Amino acid sequence: MSTPPPLADTSVAAPQEQRLHPWSWLFVLLMQLRQFLLPLVALVVFGNRGDRDEMWSYLAALIVIAVLVGISILQYLTYRYRIGRDGISVRSGVISRNRREIPFARIHNVVVHQNPLHRLFGVAELRLESAGGHRPEAEMRVLKLSQALALEQLVRHRGQEGDSVATPTGNVEAPAARTDEVLLRLSRWDVVRIGLLSNRGWVVVLATFGASFQFFPRGTVSDAIEQGGRQAFGYASHLHSATWVWAVIAVAVVVGFWLMLRVLSVALALLRYYGFQLSEHERRLTVVSGLLTRLRSSVARRRIQAWTLRESTLQRWAGRRHLRIDIAAGVAVDNERRDLRELAPLATPQACDALVQHLLPQLAWPPARWQPVQQRGWWRLSLGAFVWLPVVAAAAVWNGYPGGALILLWLPWSAFRAHRQMARIGYHLDDQYVAVRGGWWQRWWRFAELDKLQSLRLSRSPLDRLLGTASVWLDTAGASGSIALCLRYLPEADARAVYAQLGKALARRRLRW
Repeated sequence: MSTPPPLADTSVAAPQEQRLHPWSWLFVLLMQLRQFLLPLVALVVFGNRGDRDEMWSYLAALIVIAVLVGISILQYLTYRYRIGRDGISVRSGVISRNRREIPFARIHNVVVHQNPLHRLFGVAELRLESAGGHRPEAEMRVLKLSQALALEQLVRHRGQEGDSVATPTGNVEAPAARTDEVLLRLSRWDVVRIGLLSNRGWVVVLATFGASFQFFPRGTVSDAIEQGGRQAFGYASHLHSATWVWAVIAVAVVVGFWLMLRVLSVALALLRYYGFQLSEHERRLTVVSGLLTRLRSSVARRRIQAWTLRESTLQRWAGRRHLRIDIAAGVAVDNERRDLRELAPLATPQACDALVQHLLPQLAWPPARWQPVQQRGWWRLSLGAFVWLPVVAAAAVWNGYPGGALILLWLPWSAFRAHRQMARIGYHLDDQYVAVRGGWWQRWWRFAELDKLQSLRLSRSPLDRLLGTASVWLDTAGASGSIALCLRYLPEADARAVYAQLGKALARRRLRW
């Protein structure tokens, strides 16, 4: 994808409605065929059983495909959009006619999606998203690539009077293009390193097992695994090798499986992050990435609600971190989020801190001092293990499995980990932002500007009442992920003081979306 050149000047007139690209119906048809693929395959395969003529099953499948083609063409013929000075008007629907007015100021996120087929036809799919929506405000499948990029550029300048106009043909006339400032660019080796330091390969392994159990007849996969294991052990029993040979073979199998996971993780990282580039243009961030499917997503800096830094053990040993953001927009399409969430998939701690300092110059990040929490309640983090593991071990021994008692060896490690996790928990609060940190094996930092906080909640569990502690929960728009913005395990007096301080800050500050 490239930045579109500004279009030629034309006289200003009332904008006219436009259609999508002439091949739009084909991409709609492919999307619908993907949804109906399994029913069609089942119709063709299982419809031939019995005494019925197999021609009828093929004829039924052809009728379904013909209906889908007709629906796709009708959607193309009835979809119209108009680009005005202040927003976009979309008209669609075959039987039920819908008209949607989308002001530029309400568009929080713009996604330009281009898979290999899109690139072959020179088109792209465009989605416009707003805050809190479960569906995109508008989904244009598909536009000419230059039109999609021009519309994205126009949204960048929303709210600026006179920066963009509509021409008589409805084309977008964007302001003069300026060079984007590149904030982060990942090389091929950086992308390979993402795969080496992650466990994404498990996704492929588990998906392969799930698909095999789904598509092959029941019992075929389990029987094949069982038969293969018997043959392998039967062959090995005739070798009469020494113990050290078996140990070497076992280690080789484990190492081989680990290397396979690394190769799969690198392959997935290349597909997703190849050519990753984070750039800024007029206080709007844009990320472009992808090897086969190119994804271009942009969001205004003011739409960022919260920030999260994470590092796994492998990433910490390699001196790398991962920077993510929460935005007040974004929806899942085909069970996959395509909005801008990752500012730095992998970068050094210094690069991540520099990126935060550039985008939030008013914040003193990282904090010079973190407020710790009391250590006397560290055992609460391992309470679940101390309650359930003895029960599991006792049940195993009771049922004739003495080796089940070995599970109790996990308790010392659980206690040590809980103690170290409590030692790392801390928070920071000043007049500009609030931040929390935690984790020991997997470390994380999360923070948000006070202007982005929407609600507060003071919580006390039975353990909190026993230990005299409390937690302050904070909420922002678009909050996602497994890490909550919460000040945990504070002494009750400190928690109430923090709650009062934040409550006063929220009362006198204006919420910024």
